Amino acid sequence: MSKMRKGLIAAGIAVFAALVVWAVMTVPETPVLPDKPVENDKVMSYDGNEISEERNGRKIWDLTAEHIAVNIETRDAELENLQGHFYAEDGRTVEVKAAKGTYAEGTKNVVLSGNVEIKNSDGAQLTSDELHWDAQKEILAAVGNAKAVKEDMLAAGERIESSDGFNKIKISGKAYLRKGGETK
Repeated sequence: MSKMRKGLIAAGIAVFAALVVWAVMTVPETPVLPDKPVENDKVMSYDGNEISEERNGRKIWDLTAEHIAVNIETRDAELENLQGHFYAEDGRTVEVKAAKGTYAEGTKNVVLSGNVEIKNSDGAQLTSDELHWDAQKEILAAVGNAKAVKEDMLAAGERIESSDGFNKIKISGKAYLRKGGETK
């Protein structure tokens, strides 16, 4: 073999070796994937939107929130800074305000919490730690430190519930009812 041919072969081997070293050194690292999928991929967020329920052409309730996060798979929703209404069959309305709320698609139940304020179209005002809507039983329940005031009547208890927009109520857990006198 001639010197020239040996030189070309040596140069070819050197170039090949350099390419192999370059290819190995510049391969990017495999990204580390989390064990569980990221939950944020399953949530759609809305600002200033409304959710509601209707049954047989009649609106049952509506809730408007500053922010709503809906799980795409379960269709459950979390609401922030909300206000809304629950509509009784006889036309009375219950107006609600709360800091937070949840809606469960499977049961159609609603739970509101944080500075819960409830006003009935008949003039009654309620406050409680939470407000629960049981869709199956069609019962609204003020739960935890529940207090209802209407004209000269004061009702208090751990739970005040109604199936007719708080016109008729059931008080349970440390129930207290007073008619006449101071209502504060």
